[in-house]
Amino acid sequence: MDKNELQERSLRFAVAITGFTNVMRENPASRGPADQLSRCATSVGANYRAACRARSRAEFISKLGIVVEEIDEAVYWIELVSRSGLTSTPALEGLLDEAQQLRAIFAASYGTARKNHQLAQKHHRLIR
Repeated sequence: MDKNELQERSLRFAVAITGFTNVMRENPASRGPADQLSRCATSVGANYRAACRARSRAEFISKLGIVVEEIDEAVYWIELVSRSGLTSTPALEGLLDEAQQLRAIFAASYGTARKNHQLAQKHHRLIR
């Protein structure tokens, strides 16, 4: 999956979460979790786009780390909504699956980027 496909996938996830949380907000007890889920899920794509425009490897890694934190938080809020019974819709299972897949993709990318950056720094120090 290239960066454009991943940007599109994270945007589709944000759109799906936005629709889901808009419905959740109809229940006063669900407004807090809906707001939290909406914030972190929509920031995933925005932060990934920012990472793709990073001016350095270090900036890319830093921004990608934020993406991993935000998608992990989204997984948490979806799990909380599911377990607490705030809503019971079949869409919730699909949203959780997509969030978990995105978390795995971004976490793997983050790990690879950090490893490659460390190797490049080590190599740079050796040739000096």
